[in-house]
Amino acid sequence: MSHHQPFQVTGFHSCDKDVGLAVLNGENDLKPSNNPWDWLSGGVYFWEQNPARALEYAEESAKGKQYNLIPVKTPFVLGAIIELGNCLNLTESQSLSILTEAYTGLQKLNRELGIKMPENEGNNRALDCAVIRYAHQSRKESGKASYDTIRCAFDEGAKVYPGASFTSRHHIQICVINQELIKGYFLPRPLDLFNPYLKRELTAG
Repeated sequence: MSHHQPFQVTGFHSCDKDVGLAVLNGENDLKPSNNPWDWLSGGVYFWEQNPARALEYAEESAKGKQYNLIPVKTPFVLGAIIELGNCLNLTESQSLSILTEAYTGLQKLNRELGIKMPENEGNNRALDCAVIRYAHQSRKESGKASYDTIRCAFDEGAKVYPGASFTSRHHIQICVINQELIKGYFLPRPLDLFNPYLKRELTAG
């Protein structure tokens, strides 16, 4: 099946103010995350249509509650227009079946090599990362086009009410592998809501 997604999405990236302003000014590009515990494997991560959650994460990073490749001193939210391109869209069932196949292949390979399968433990999603990396490698070895982006919904946080199926931090995350599909960056408005530290520092607490 074709994985081309013929539409664009608005994403929001959590980062340090100096990093965000440098990207806006065309001085630097965002550096992809490439940790073995990254949920959707290597790439640049964005919160889809969710600048408030991006700010929340940036604030938590500045207070040492989240890990960032480049430490966040002053929380900043960078907006982006992203073309999904060849997307592993894990919000639809046929793409999810690719992960099942990749898991089976990785399990077989590790068994042959005598290697223990990685496990997910809290925010360390080593298993998910390994499965998606295997899917990337299998696609490459079969001569298929690489994925440009990965898109997936994620349940996070507490139930919004007793017995609810909804969580307080539920969101859709975009992992951009091919940064050429980031068509432009912008400063989200209103500034006082999504970038309150643009002209002041984060206070302790």
